[in-house]
Amino acid sequence: MSSILQYTELYRDNAELIDKGSAPVLNKLRRQAFETLSETASFPAKHTEGFEKTSIEDLFAPDYGINILRKNLPVNLAATFRCDVPRMSTLTGFVVNDAFIPGHDIERKLPEGVIFCSLAKAAEQYPGLVEKHYGRLAPAGDATVALNNMLVQDGVFIYIPRNVIVERPIQIVNIFSSPIPLMALRRILVVAEQGAKASILVCDHTNDTTQNYLSSQIIEIFAGPGSDIGFYDMEESSPLTSRYSRLFASQQQDSRLLVDGITLANGKTRNDYTINLDGPNAEAMLGGMAIGSGNQHIDNNSQLTHTAPYCRSNQIFKYILDDEATGAFEGGINVSHGAIKTQAYQSNRNLLASQGARMHTKPQLLIFCDDVKCSHGATTGQLDQDALFYMRQRGISEKLAKTMLMQAFMADVIETVEMDGLRQRLHHLVEKHLHGEAAFCSDCSFTGTDHDIAPNPENSNE
Repeated sequence: MSSILQYTELYRDNAELIDKGSAPVLNKLRRQAFETLSETASFPAKHTEGFEKTSIEDLFAPDYGINILRKNLPVNLAATFRCDVPRMSTLTGFVVNDAFIPGHDIERKLPEGVIFCSLAKAAEQYPGLVEKHYGRLAPAGDATVALNNMLVQDGVFIYIPRNVIVERPIQIVNIFSSPIPLMALRRILVVAEQGAKASILVCDHTNDTTQNYLSSQIIEIFAGPGSDIGFYDMEESSPLTSRYSRLFASQQQDSRLLVDGITLANGKTRNDYTINLDGPNAEAMLGGMAIGSGNQHIDNNSQLTHTAPYCRSNQIFKYILDDEATGAFEGGINVSHGAIKTQAYQSNRNLLASQGARMHTKPQLLIFCDDVKCSHGATTGQLDQDALFYMRQRGISEKLAKTMLMQAFMADVIETVEMDGLRQRLHHLVEKHLHGEAAFCSDCSFTGTDHDIAPNPENSNE
């Protein structure tokens, strides 16, 4: 049985239950998604164009449970966070598997007019606002988008009104916790009106490291005219956790969008970034950082499209791979007709710290317009032996010298982070991971009551 078939059969048998556990606005896309998947033979497999090193079909093939009955599963939020890095004050919400739990007293702390809540709740309370944006950027005809549209029942909704500046970062903490293998359908919808400004931090964690999990995540970001949005996506999960995350963003005139994808610990990960600069003088910065060891697999794919004139974009992705870890990067800069005065740059640099590590890189330029400045480049190599020798001669141990060189290698990516607290944390976390030590990046400011709920073995797609 193909992975698509098992999920279309699940939907066919449980359509009413899935609709009941969600909201009408989200339910509107399910039938179209079901029809799309019914006509699709399979998800992309390894060596498919754009998926040379990652098989999406294999990611979704295992028979994961899906929480269509919206059962509460066991999680102790307070115990999850044993943070060994400095405190950072955020407006925090939790997604336990695929269910949103607001942080303590979150609504009172939000600036006037700002919405940060469950997507299903927002679809009930603000149906016109959610329907105007939900599913508008993620292509409904794409098989993995269709799967998410068909089965997702909740998510996170963030709305920043016109000219509102959110001073404290908004943090979404994704947590896997289940007594059985589980797939979580996750959705994040961000709408920033004209002149709005906010920083958003998403952290992925695994509470039970003995189970197999899969995250299917779709992110849609609408950056209105003159808005300024920072979106930071950090994964520190477990070797048994797989993730396929897809970000779609549209930028209007004079908007600024910074996206940073950070993979520190994982099993198998594929991240897609699709950003369209649709208004004149928009600016996009896309950064990626990956540290892989053991048998970790980290794949990033970016497509930045300039459709309007006078826009600027910059991409920088760096990997450090050790042991038998594998990495992949495929990045595209697309400049459409009429996008004059475009400035677009892309860089991918990779450091292999062992003989067994492997890296695949494929930068691309598609330019259909004159009077532009575009460049790309990629390098893959090992530690500078001359620098290593120089440091050893000055009494620095080989292990420490290697760590210092790898830290220096990642420094410019970390410096793209504009949240001071997060930037400081990353220096600390990168150092610990390069030393082979466990570290926790999540927000340790949570002091609310524990959410301890009895496990429910009925939560399954069987």
